[in-house]
This record gives sequence, structure tokens and C-alpha cells, in this order.
Amino acid sequence: MAPRKMKQRAYSQLRTATPKNLRAMRFQVKRVKAEMGKVREDQECIREEQIKIRGQCDEIVRQCDQLKEETEMIMKQSGHTHIKLVLMFNILKAREAGNSARAASLTHFLQFVHFYC
Repeated sequence: MAPRKMKQRAYSQLRTATPKNLRAMRFQVKRVKAEMGKVREDQECIREEQIKIRGQCDEIVRQCDQLKEETEMIMKQSGHTHIKLVLMFNILKAREAGNSARAASLTHFLQFVHFYC
């Protein structure tokens, strides 16, 4: 029903109402107002919870981004460490084989890698 028709109907009921009906209508109005107040309070609680949850989600996203950055840094460090270990192993093999030129070259390269990693 359209709002205008509802108002017209309510006014016509008021004009034809008896005192007993008026009391019942007033009671209904009070009950509806009380229910509306409860609904309003519930909606406010829902809004507050939504704001709280939105903040928690933002914090989770921030922590996720930070964790990704830390993971990337660890992966880079792990890669650099792996390269250094391979170079050290090759230096040892070259020294065992008596290839001092290759050992010196790899040692120089290891110092270069160590400086930039």
C-alpha cells in the first residue's frame, strides 16, 4: 500500500474509532515504537561490529603484505647464501685439484658476491 493511502486509512480509522479502539491503537503504536527502538539499537550494534571487523580485515591485509615482503627477503637471502656455498665448494675442489688460478678467480668472485649481497 502506498504511504498516502496508509495515512488516509489511519485517519479514517481514528475518526470512526471508539474509546476502546483508541486505547488498543495507542497500545499498538507504543508497541511498534518500542520494536522500532529495538531495531534501531540492533542496527547500531551491527554497524559498530561492521566497523570493527573492517578494521580487523585491514590489519590482516597489512600483516599479509608485511609477511610477503619478509618472505621475499628471506628467499633472496637464501638464494645469495646458496650461491656463496656453491662458490666455496668450487674453491675447495679447485684447491684440492691444485688449480690455484681457478681457486683465486673463484675467491675473487666470492668476495665480489659477498660485497653486493
